[in-house]
Amino acid sequence: MLQDAENILEVTDLEIAFGGTPVLHRIGFSMRRGERVAIVGQSGSGKSTAIGAILRLLPGSGRITHGSIVLGGGTTRGEVEDLATASEPVMRAIRGERIGLVPQDPMSNLNPAMRIGAQVADALVANRTTEGKPDRAQIRSQAVALLAEAGIPDAERRYGQYPHEFSGGMRQRVLIAIALAGKPELLIADEPTSALDVTVQRQILNHLQSLVDARGTSLLFVTHDLGLAADRTDRIIVMSEGRIVEVGTPREILLDPQHEYTRQLVAAAPSVAAALGAGTLADPTPENPARAGSILVVESLVKEFALRGQRGSSIRAVDDVSFEVEPGTTTAVVGESGSGKTTVARIILGLETASSGRALIDGESLTTTRGARRRALRRKVQPVFQDPYGSLDPTYSIERLIDEPLRIFGVGSRSSRQDRVAELLDQVALPRTVAQRRPNELSGGQRQRVAIARALALEPELLICDEAVSALDVLVQDQILTLLADLQERLGLTYLFITHDLSVVRQIAHCVVVMRSGVVVENGTVDEVFNHPTADYTRELLGAIPGAAFAA
Repeated sequence: MLQDAENILEVTDLEIAFGGTPVLHRIGFSMRRGERVAIVGQSGSGKSTAIGAILRLLPGSGRITHGSIVLGGGTTRGEVEDLATASEPVMRAIRGERIGLVPQDPMSNLNPAMRIGAQVADALVANRTTEGKPDRAQIRSQAVALLAEAGIPDAERRYGQYPHEFSGGMRQRVLIAIALAGKPELLIADEPTSALDVTVQRQILNHLQSLVDARGTSLLFVTHDLGLAADRTDRIIVMSEGRIVEVGTPREILLDPQHEYTRQLVAAAPSVAAALGAGTLADPTPENPARAGSILVVESLVKEFALRGQRGSSIRAVDDVSFEVEPGTTTAVVGESGSGKTTVARIILGLETASSGRALIDGESLTTTRGARRRALRRKVQPVFQDPYGSLDPTYSIERLIDEPLRIFGVGSRSSRQDRVAELLDQVALPRTVAQRRPNELSGGQRQRVAIARALALEPELLICDEAVSALDVLVQDQILTLLADLQERLGLTYLFITHDLSVVRQIAHCVVVMRSGVVVENGTVDEVFNHPTADYTRELLGAIPGAAFAA
C-alpha cells in the first residue's frame, strides 16, 4: 500500500542484483502526483538500473532481490500495484498505458524501416487508447494529432516519412509522441536530450514540460547533467555506486551540496560552471615563443553539396567562413547541428574538398598538396572524434591502435614503437597494463583517452576535436577536458574544438567562432563572446545553457 495517497510512486528498500551481485543497495524515494523529479549520477551510479526496475525491464541476469516499487492507483487507469512482484501480463498493461518512457537514443529506438506515423499508430493500438474497434482512419488521425502535439511541424505530411528524414530533435519529438500515446500518469525521460544541441535541447524540454504540466503527468527525469536537472525539476536525487547519497531541491543541491560526491558533480558540471561563472581550464595567456603567426588559417571557405534527386540544385553548407587559430591556443567552433562546423573540420582534415576558399595548416592545404608533402602535413594535424568506440577498431589491442599511425608512417623500430606507446599511455594517464586489452574492455572515458593517445602518436601540432566529450558523463568529461588542458600546456598543442556546448567552451577555449546555417555570426575571445555577445543567435545559445537560473 502507499504510505501517502498523494504519491504516484513509492520505492522502498529496493535492491537489484546481477548474477547474485548487488548493484543497487536498498534505495528508497517517492514521487507526488504532478511532481518532476530528477535522478542524477554518472555512468554506473545505478540510475538506469533503477529505471529498469520500475519498468521491470532489467537486462540479462538483473533481478529485484528485495524491496517494493508501488505505483499509486486511485484513478480510472488502474489500482495500486507493487511493480516488484507484478506479473508480466500486468506489467505489459502498465507499460505505456500508466508509465511512459522517452528513451535516450531515437535512432536506436525507432525502426528505420518503418514510417514514423506507423510507429506512433502501433503505440496507440498497443496502449488501447482508441475507443471500440478503431479503423485505420481513426488511428491515423490520432497519430497525426500526437505528432503535432509533440511539436512535429506539418505532421500530416511527415506521418509518411522515415526516421532518417528527421533531424535528431524531430526524432526525439517522435519518441515523446510514442511515450504519450497511452496518456500515462508517470513519464520517465531517460537522458532524452543528451545528444542534442543546447537550443534544440531547450526546445524539446520546454515542449515536454508544457505537455507534462497540461496533462498533470508526473515526470521522472534521468540525467548526468546537474544544470539540466536543476532547471527542469522540483527535486533532485543524487546517486553514486548504487546508493542515493543526497536528495534536495535544485537550489539546495547546486548551492549547498552536503555529500562529497554531489560537490564533485557540481564542480565538474560544465553547464553549472558556466552559469555560476566558475573558472576556466584554459591558460588565459598561452605563449609559444618559438613560433609566430597562425598555425591554421581558414579563408573565405565555401562548400556546396548537390541535392539528391534535384538535378542542378545544391545547398551551401559552408558560406564564406574565415578565421585563424594561433599556436598553443584553443579555438572553439560552436553551432547547432547543420551549422557547418563539422564540414569545416572535414575540409581542414582533407576529408572534404572546398568549393572555393582554402584552409591552410602552416601555409599549406591538405586538399591540394600531394605525395611526401601531403604526408608530412598530415602528421601535423590529427583528429579526435566524438565516439571513441566507433573510431577505434574493436578487434585491435590498445597497443596496436596507438601504434598504427607510427607503423603507417614508418616511424621507428618495433621496440621503439612499443616504448612510444607506453609513453603515450603515461601522457593520457592510462596504466600501461591496458595495452593488451581491447576497446570493449574499457570505459567510455578510457576509450577517449586511447583516442587522444593515438592522435598524439605522430607528435602533431594541431588536434581537431570533433564533439570529443559530448558523449561522456560530466565527471569523465571534466577529466578529459583537464587532460587536454594539461597536454596543451606540456606539449604546446593547438586545438580546434568543434562543439555545440557553450558551457564546455567556457572551460577550455581561448577564442570562439559561432556558426549558424554555414555562416560565421560571431568571432572573438571567450570573454568577449560570453560577456558581450553581439549576435542574437549567440545570445540564444548562451541563454540555453542549463543552470542559468542559479547564477544569481
